[in-house]
Amino acid sequence: MKRNVRVLVVDDSAYTRQAIKGMLETDPDIEVIGIARNGLEAIGKVKELNPDVITLDFEMPGMDGFSFLRWLMREKPTPVIMISSHSGSKTVFMALELGAADFVTKPTGTASGLNRIQGELLEKVRGIKDLRLDRVLAFRDMIRQPEKDIEVTYPALPAVSLSDMHVVAIGSSTGGPAALQVILSKLKADLPSGIVISQHMPKGFTEPFAERLDRLSQIRVKEAEDGDLLDYGTAYICPGGSHLLIRRQAGRYCVNLKDPSEDDRYIPSVDLMMRSVAQNFGPRSIGIILTGMGNDGTDGIVEIKNNGGYTITESESTAVVFGMPNEAFKTGRVDMVLPVDRISDEIMRSVSSLADKNKRKPRKKALDFLTG
Repeated sequence: MKRNVRVLVVDDSAYTRQAIKGMLETDPDIEVIGIARNGLEAIGKVKELNPDVITLDFEMPGMDGFSFLRWLMREKPTPVIMISSHSGSKTVFMALELGAADFVTKPTGTASGLNRIQGELLEKVRGIKDLRLDRVLAFRDMIRQPEKDIEVTYPALPAVSLSDMHVVAIGSSTGGPAALQVILSKLKADLPSGIVISQHMPKGFTEPFAERLDRLSQIRVKEAEDGDLLDYGTAYICPGGSHLLIRRQAGRYCVNLKDPSEDDRYIPSVDLMMRSVAQNFGPRSIGIILTGMGNDGTDGIVEIKNNGGYTITESESTAVVFGMPNEAFKTGRVDMVLPVDRISDEIMRSVSSLADKNKRKPRKKALDFLTG
């Protein structure tokens, strides 16, 4: 018989505990087996009930969420989905480093506001059966390092024409923040390509996420802004709550942010981003699908390949959730399957190969290119 997903809800607010419990119990395949008010109660419940997944708040009296998460990952590793407010973005990234698998943003205000997270919460709890916690913990050990400012002298932009520009498009979801850190932190500052990224992440979290990656990387990393001109050696992360597209403007390519519709399942949409990249860059585009639940990016990978681009997916050996990479692979339009720690080298190899081809073409001076 099919086994229900057994959930422990941990939150210091009685109202929030009951609201989350009620949301989860609308799914017959999910069973809330217990609730706890703080970390100490949660430890007892974990020992007694052995849950499959834990929803966890971090601001609690007594033992807070961080202390509990440290104990949990040391004594009884269990998938954790954080329920965090917009103001807790730094808390979220610290928790991901400690081993939390994913997070859902807790709205502030009315009961109806809290209920808006129901669909996302149910999807993530249901998807926990496909999550490889051992890989979450492996990533934790791989990326755990103090933040530091890397002193980098950024090289001058390559002197290229519009027709030579090429871009790497990366899509990711659950497990993506750690995977992106592994990839971006290994790229060289003179990367002869721009990068656009759609990571499933809500509004309010992508800016501090980009700032953190920028501090840990030699390339520039920033939250994309509408109208940003695409530059080499720079990664643009789509802001939460928007879609990232590409448009041509005054002889350059630039970011075009688009508001989502009520019918959009994934925000940001990897498919929309990759389709736009494919249409603008054709054989000068590289599409990469990393870990995540669902199938976002499947159509985008096909679009990039059909327009002559190069396509990569993360392998099952490192993906925290193999859903998105597997769905893309099943299209038959993927050129390369790699563990996440080898994707940086493949990006450098691929874009450098394109750049070498461009060296044989006459080109403008860099200053002429930058000034139009």
